[in-house]
Amino acid sequence: MSITVNHLTKVYGTQKALDNISFEAEKGKITGFLGPNGAGKSTTMKIATGYIGLTDGSVQVDGVDVSKEPLQVKKLTGYLPENNPLYLEMYVKEYLGFIAASYGLKNKKSRIEEMIEMCGLGREQHKKIGALSKGYRQRVGLAQALIHDPQVLILDEPTSGLDPNQLVEIRKVIKEASRDKTVILSTHIMQEVEALCDKVVIINKGQIVADDEVKNLKSVTADVITYKVEFEEEVASTLFEKEGLKVSNLERHIYSISAQEDPRKMIMKVAGEHAMPLINISKEEQSLEGIFQELTRGK
Repeated sequence: MSITVNHLTKVYGTQKALDNISFEAEKGKITGFLGPNGAGKSTTMKIATGYIGLTDGSVQVDGVDVSKEPLQVKKLTGYLPENNPLYLEMYVKEYLGFIAASYGLKNKKSRIEEMIEMCGLGREQHKKIGALSKGYRQRVGLAQALIHDPQVLILDEPTSGLDPNQLVEIRKVIKEASRDKTVILSTHIMQEVEALCDKVVIINKGQIVADDEVKNLKSVTADVITYKVEFEEEVASTLFEKEGLKVSNLERHIYSISAQEDPRKMIMKVAGEHAMPLINISKEEQSLEGIFQELTRGK
C-alpha cells in the first residue's frame, strides 16, 4: 500500500497551485509534508483524498487512480482536514456512530469504543462536540479518520491546538497506526517532524524542493560543517577566525566552529599552537528548522 503522486498539477484560474509535483509515501512509514502557508500542502491532500479534482497528472492509492475511482479511494483512506469540520451539535459518541454507519461498519459498537479509548475521549464521549476544547475536537477528528481502519491516513495539521501532554498521547496514536498503514501528515512544528516522521517532502510555491529521509536531508543540505567545541577555559575567537573559521560562543568555554570543509584539523592546529586545552569536540547536525528555512525562504 502506497500513495504515488505523479506529475500533479492544479490550476485555479490563472494561479498554478501545484506545478508538476511527484513523490511517493510508503507503507509503514510516516511522511512529513512540509511547506509555508500557501505552498500547496492542503491542495495536494484534498486531491489525494478525492475531495477536489486535479488539472493534470495523477494520484494513485494502492494502484487505484483517485480521478477514476474516488469512492474506492475514500474507502481506503482516513482523512483529517486542516479545518476539521465537525457537527458541533452532535455528541461525541453519536458523531462517531454516524461516521461508522456511513462506512457501513458491521462492528460499529466495538469500533466506536476502541476509538474512544485510543484517542482519549472517554471522559468527553457524552459531551456535545461544540462544548469541547480545540484539542479534544482534534481527537474526535482523528477518531473519525481511523474508525474504518483505513490503509492510508492523510492528516492535515493533526496536532493543532493540543497541549504538551496531549501531543505525546496523539503522537503515540499516530506512531502506532503507522506500523501497518501509509501515513502523510502536514505540520508547521519541526519538533513534530523530528518525533514522528521517517521521511520529509518539502513543497514551496507549488514545487517540491526536497524529498528524502530526515537523516539524509540533514547531511545533504548542510552548506557548512559545524563542530561544537569545549575548551578548558575561554579562548580568543579571533585566533580561529584568522584561519577562515566561523566562531560563535554558545556558552562559557563552549563554541560553535564551522567551515565549508571539515574544520577539525584547523581547530586542533590552532588549539595546539596557542595552548588551548580541549575537553570535547562533537559534530553538530543542521537543524530541520534551519533546512526548512533555507529551502523555502524568498529569493
